[in-house]
Amino acid sequence: MLSPVFTPFIKSSPISVMARGMVERVLNPEQLDEWFDTTAKEQYTKDLLFSTLFNLMSQVVQGSQRSIHAAFQTSKEDITVSITSIYNKLNGMEPSTSAALVRYAAEQVEPIIQKLLGKQNSPLPGKRIKLLDGNCIEKSHHRIKELRSIAAGPLPGKSLVVYDPMLHLPIDVFPCEDGHAQERSMLKTVLETIVADDVWIADRNFCVVEFTCGIDKRDAWFIIREHGNYPFELIGKGKYIGKIETGAVYEQPIRVRDEAGEEHPFRRIRVKLKGETRDGDTEILIITNLSKSAANAKTVARLYRDRWTIETAFQRLAEYLNSEINTLGYPRAALFGFCVALVAYIGMSVVKAALGSVHGIDFIDQNVSGYYVANEIEGVYQGMMIVIDVEHWVVFRDMPTGDLVRLLKKPKVS
Repeated sequence: MLSPVFTPFIKSSPISVMARGMVERVLNPEQLDEWFDTTAKEQYTKDLLFSTLFNLMSQVVQGSQRSIHAAFQTSKEDITVSITSIYNKLNGMEPSTSAALVRYAAEQVEPIIQKLLGKQNSPLPGKRIKLLDGNCIEKSHHRIKELRSIAAGPLPGKSLVVYDPMLHLPIDVFPCEDGHAQERSMLKTVLETIVADDVWIADRNFCVVEFTCGIDKRDAWFIIREHGNYPFELIGKGKYIGKIETGAVYEQPIRVRDEAGEEHPFRRIRVKLKGETRDGDTEILIITNLSKSAANAKTVARLYRDRWTIETAFQRLAEYLNSEINTLGYPRAALFGFCVALVAYIGMSVVKAALGSVHGIDFIDQNVSGYYVANEIEGVYQGMMIVIDVEHWVVFRDMPTGDLVRLLKKPKVS
């Protein structure tokens, strides 16, 4: 199946082989350029291919190069345009294209991860859980023209990211060029993607009538922490339900009216905490439209608690990927950098799923950090690419999924 040239690397660093093999399967240059030509609306391919931009940015977000300029210097013999053309193309990258790249990468690896992990016990059978959170790209070191009209520190962009906790995978992103925009202003775009029986879990920044009732109208579900300004009417009395790991759980029905005056019966879950949160809160209030038969109050409270998965994902992203490309400054370039970092995270999700299929996903989550994966790849990657010619990797492109999964299930953790 594979050339004998792979053998020493499969033995010494199977993680590196997996990572490079997945890039070849999902994001090889020909595939990327074809995808870009059918996706981009404003930009077009002339002398500078999209795959070249992706390759340069990938080197930066993964830390193998300090900047786009440094990455360009190492590859300029193979690039027919100037560094100025590179920056112009990056600065013109459509946010919709950057977002579509993340969705495309996630869609490509999703069936592979599902086969690797096998059937999982979902806390809400028949429903897909989606965690929603915001990410604000770090302030730029330089005050650039597009940002000078903003009084506060220059933020080159903001994104809302959707994360599937069962697949350990970011599956969608909603980028915004205005880093100071309120997350709530971006929710109309999110609502357009709501699918029936999705369960959206989010923090109180997203607890607005338009969003909660919009989800409800689309026959989907939500578990969202209550915001202090969220309007509702209490119905009856609160009821003590029992205790969970973090405290005592209470429940009370409520009624919410949307902008059209239509009433929505929701549930209000209160968790009286054993101790204060880092913000000094002594209780957590959660709004949900899930029925009691679908999820009792304890399940709702636990599901909200577990939403920290996405915050942990962002922390991991910051730990081992240079995802906040603050020196780029220009909003579109910075958002593209963030989305390329999400794509790198997606690739590492496949690696960790492969390890989890052998050692158990809980063991991998607790004992194999993202830093470990990234560090091993970085240490082996360049030498591996010198030894293994590009043509040997092509086998991964058309390898049957079953064969690929069997190959991925051979890794070991040293």
